[in-house]
Amino acid sequence: MSIESLRRSARATVSGLPHGFWWLWLSTLVNRTGAFVLTFLSLYLTQELGHSAWFAGLVLALHGLGGVAGSPLGGTLTDKWGRRPTMVTMHLVTACCAAALAVVTTAWGVAAVVLLMGVSMQAVRPSIQATITDMVPEHDRRRAFALNYWALNLGFAVAAFGGGAAIFLGYRTLFVVEAVAVALCALIVFLRLPETRPEARRNPAGEIVEKDRVSVLDVLRDTPFRTLVLLNLLVCLVFTAPWVGLPLTMAAAGLAPGAYGAVIAVNGVVIVAFQLLVNKVTEKRSPAMLLTVSSVLFAAGTGATALAGTPLVFAVTVVVWTIGEMVHVPTNAAATAKLAPEHARGRYQGVMGMSWALSGFLAPILAGWVVDGPGPDFLWMATAAIGTVAALGYVTRLRKVLDEEEPTTPGAAGPGPETKPGGAAESTSSVTA
Repeated sequence: MSIESLRRSARATVSGLPHGFWWLWLSTLVNRTGAFVLTFLSLYLTQELGHSAWFAGLVLALHGLGGVAGSPLGGTLTDKWGRRPTMVTMHLVTACCAAALAVVTTAWGVAAVVLLMGVSMQAVRPSIQATITDMVPEHDRRRAFALNYWALNLGFAVAAFGGGAAIFLGYRTLFVVEAVAVALCALIVFLRLPETRPEARRNPAGEIVEKDRVSVLDVLRDTPFRTLVLLNLLVCLVFTAPWVGLPLTMAAAGLAPGAYGAVIAVNGVVIVAFQLLVNKVTEKRSPAMLLTVSSVLFAAGTGATALAGTPLVFAVTVVVWTIGEMVHVPTNAAATAKLAPEHARGRYQGVMGMSWALSGFLAPILAGWVVDGPGPDFLWMATAAIGTVAALGYVTRLRKVLDEEEPTTPGAAGPGPETKPGGAAESTSSVTA
């Protein structure tokens, strides 16, 4: 492939997206570039404050538990309050939590701050996903979600490298830097990002139409979407397992901790280097087929870990499930956007976010229990089986729903009003500065 063809491909990948999307993309990059708390929290708790490894694990689990509550909260606020106010508020809460960790040293104080931080960090995500859905036409959404995910991983890679190099300044300094980065992210959103929340439809009396009153329970009653959430939960459990089980498996194989660091770093390197290429290859493919393939890759990559014995082979398994991650994350986000009614995009993204947060809480506990009990090989056989079940679920339960074309208003420029089954057109977005 020539340099010119690579340039054309890169231009095609980033062209045609709304101006506001790039401000959101920049805010994501800035936010994740300062993501030091979760990366170094366990080391801070054990080495700096002298707490046990058990307590450090408990605190990280509390962060995941906070996310389980924060995701539906953020989704509801996104639809009722607005995308931009929710983002700004939750970013500022996160910034305050990061700054608080630089001064709070008691066990209960740290646990409370981290729990609140889990709520705010997860609560902001439905508003980001809903904003992308509002701004970007359906045929470009998967590409937009992939670009935003790429920014997230690029920023995180910078944070991991920069944090490691700057750790001699002290953990508290890193936490203050994260607070500043997240506050800067909130400032970008406040100054540059337009509000995109669609106006609710109202009857002649000025009351919101009954069919547009959607609760979290109503979202869970949506059978196709509920199926998508449950299958995503299975995939998330498989995806999260290596972050706990892989270092334990490598240690049991007699490998040094440094070998795990090098192997898991492959995940970030592959995403930063190849996410845009993967998106280019998959952009015209069937969503159901992509979700099926990604589940198979998760199953194959994690399952093959049971057969690995050297750092190189472990690294190959990471490459396999990382490709699955690059395919799955933007496709799942776009599928959620497709199934969500315009007036409930925040709630749908919030419920989907719960599956990610719940897996982040459950998978470390379950993986640790399995490794200590039946053993690492059983863990990897289980993840292979779960990933296979998810793949079968996507191809048998969601292929028709996800692959059908979404009719749009003829001649509409950009997202436009979308016509839902039954012929009723949803109201257009009200975009204000």
